[in-house]
Amino acid sequence: MTGYGRAEVVLDSGKLCVEIRSVNSKNADISIKTSLLPKDKEMQIRKLLADRLQRGTIDLFISWEPNASASVRKINTELALEYYRQLKELGEEIGAVNLPLHEPNYLVATLMRMPDVIDSGRHDVITEENWPLVEEALNKAIDAICDYRAREGAALYKDVTSRVQNILALEDEVESYEQERIDAVKEKLNKALADLIISYDSSRFEQEMVYYLEKYDINEEKVRLRQHCRYFLDTIDSEPYPGKKLGFIIQEMGREINTTGSKANHAGIQRAVVRMKDELEKIREQSLNIL
Repeated sequence: MTGYGRAEVVLDSGKLCVEIRSVNSKNADISIKTSLLPKDKEMQIRKLLADRLQRGTIDLFISWEPNASASVRKINTELALEYYRQLKELGEEIGAVNLPLHEPNYLVATLMRMPDVIDSGRHDVITEENWPLVEEALNKAIDAICDYRAREGAALYKDVTSRVQNILALEDEVESYEQERIDAVKEKLNKALADLIISYDSSRFEQEMVYYLEKYDINEEKVRLRQHCRYFLDTIDSEPYPGKKLGFIIQEMGREINTTGSKANHAGIQRAVVRMKDELEKIREQSLNIL
């Protein structure tokens, strides 16, 4: 979900720059960090970002660089003349005949201090007329961030699928230890029983042995783990936005690996389980970047 996109558009008043940044998040957390965007367009932009980017902490920045003509502050001549007319009438009404209203320097300095005589230049940069150009720039920035995500996604796909294959290979390794583990447990129990130097019912002993070995049987965990791994691979291949579902599958994979480890009772299986946990943790970390 990490990505960055940028686009520019030239308007009559200057150049507008659109930047979008995204980092990992479970939902679409959108922040519009600009005062240039009209309020009536905000919901439209939020929906556009949510529909196209789906998830992530998404920040939208819009900056404006005015051109030379737009940056020049203009004098409102009509308003200045109206101020002059009112000042002149006020002076005549109160009898202030000695006011130096006819001295150019004094007159200009006075009028320039009047409200709104100097145009502040704070006009709406984004208008209905130029909105199609701005919207096009927004879509270009979103296209750029989608391309960024696609390149990152290809690398992520290769990494996580290879790690799932590693877990399947380690599961095969666990299976190769199965007979050795069962034989070791039987030998241990037989030796312990022989050391007691007592007579016992061999039939009953065999029954208890079967019951004991069933408690440590990991065949069910092996089958479920392989199913979860196949489901993971099928999901990442078939769904357009598999990230959340993959998170649930990873949880189930972890449950089966942990149960296998708790029942292992064998050094070789324990080593394989630790390696599976390591691979799964790396898959979990990378899955946070998957939509």
